[in-house]
Amino acid sequence: MTSHSIMHGATMQREIAEFTSILKQGGIHAGLEYLNGRTPHQYTGIFKFDGDTLRNLALFDRYQPAVEKGGDTPMEATYCSLVGKQEAPLEINDAAVDPHVKGLIKTPVISYCGVLIRDAQGKAFGTLCHYDMQRCEERTTDLPLLQAAAGLLHGQLPESGG
Repeated sequence: MTSHSIMHGATMQREIAEFTSILKQGGIHAGLEYLNGRTPHQYTGIFKFDGDTLRNLALFDRYQPAVEKGGDTPMEATYCSLVGKQEAPLEINDAAVDPHVKGLIKTPVISYCGVLIRDAQGKAFGTLCHYDMQRCEERTTDLPLLQAAAGLLHGQLPESGG
């Protein structure tokens, strides 16, 4: 292991501990605000798969911090749908030029970083993601923290029981 990867691991452990503490003390919105503070994306949200609809359960908007929930969206117009289908994280810096997603989804979202949230049975429940209507710089630290946070969030969600 290099000193950089050890340092990165220590930073990740600290951030996960901070996130866990903030989630317990301040709730889901405070947790999303914490995650959003570590990314260039405007929005950080939790979404639930519900048939043809992607339901927003919680949202943090950097420019409107009082907003706690966004609207629901048709599933086919979301990158979250790809995370659900592939059951794998997805990171897009610029959807207009990314060959993996260009023309695949009709959405105003340009930059996206999302991970799968699984329910208690391990089934795909929804996503935890950062997204923006502008191009965002590439960051290697967003996905690992989101994945750790997603594992902690499901039990905190009001709709996780059903």
